Amino acid sequence: MRELAETARRWVAQGRTGVLARPLTEQGFGPRHPADAVLIDQDGQCHGTLYRGVFDAYLAAEAAALPAGHTACVRAVSVHGDEVRRAGMTCGGEAEVLLQSLHTVPARWWDLLAEGADAALISRLDEKQTQVASTVATPAPEGTEGDEGDEGDDDALAEAVERARELLARRRAGRAARSTDDGLVLVEAFPAVPHLVVVGGGELADLLTAQARLLGWHATVETAAPDAVQRLAERPAAACLIVLSHEPDVDIPVLSAALTGGIRYVGALGSRRTQARRAAGLAEAGLTEAHIDRIHGPIGLDLGARTPAETALAICAEVLAALDGREARVLREAAGPRSA
Repeated sequence: MRELAETARRWVAQGRTGVLARPLTEQGFGPRHPADAVLIDQDGQCHGTLYRGVFDAYLAAEAAALPAGHTACVRAVSVHGDEVRRAGMTCGGEAEVLLQSLHTVPARWWDLLAEGADAALISRLDEKQTQVASTVATPAPEGTEGDEGDEGDDDALAEAVERARELLARRRAGRAARSTDDGLVLVEAFPAVPHLVVVGGGELADLLTAQARLLGWHATVETAAPDAVQRLAERPAAACLIVLSHEPDVDIPVLSAALTGGIRYVGALGSRRTQARRAAGLAEAGLTEAHIDRIHGPIGLDLGARTPAETALAICAEVLAALDGREARVLREAAGPRSA
């Protein structure tokens, strides 16, 4: 999404026109990145990824045919049968795709995405789905009711901003649309990509970095406590701490900084004896029991991991579940629709 944001910023700076296309509603298609979207330039060229490009030509034609005075339109797309195999997709599906004139998307939205910051876009379509207005929402500062100040008496917008902040707080990207008396509201939340701050080197650190890369996350390996603390402070909303070090002069100050600095995920490798030693050290440093109880340790989900690669997978799986605020369980035992 950051590359798409950079392209959009460049187009805006150059005074170029374009259309932003992304799903409004969808069914099927299998696992997909929730941030997938396509920018269509004035020459009909598509930039970005949406459904592996299956509908690019159709969407480009529809974008070019957008009537004068219209800032939006919604078009249905579907792919089934042999088309799924030819496209290399997991499974078929159908969707409604919103085509929105680029000039109606706030410049601040692209700036925040390019910076990798937490941000949400709220787009409201009229009843005829020909006009759209978009507003940017960001996380509410701690201890406040909100920082946008633009909801006013607009209940629909206020509700959408609240929903956007809920999604951002869960640290998961996603889109959600709902109908209102005046049309339709689309909420698109894109929190900062998780950044694993791994303290301590070795094979497991390398494997965690590789696993993070597969997930589209960032990862940084630090061996010195001051460097790790500084890294956590750079982007606390995105940081996830994984302590591999067993040196008290390293892990105690780093864990202290993370636990008191609001880092969402704090995990530490080691036996239960090592965990008890760390807990005692943290208590001596003045941390409360509530702080210490936030440590995920022994670290990782119970997947039966034995090898370093399996351990890296178990750790990242726990980070994923923790950021989403859920207890990990077997998917077939969960109620309701799921994405896998």
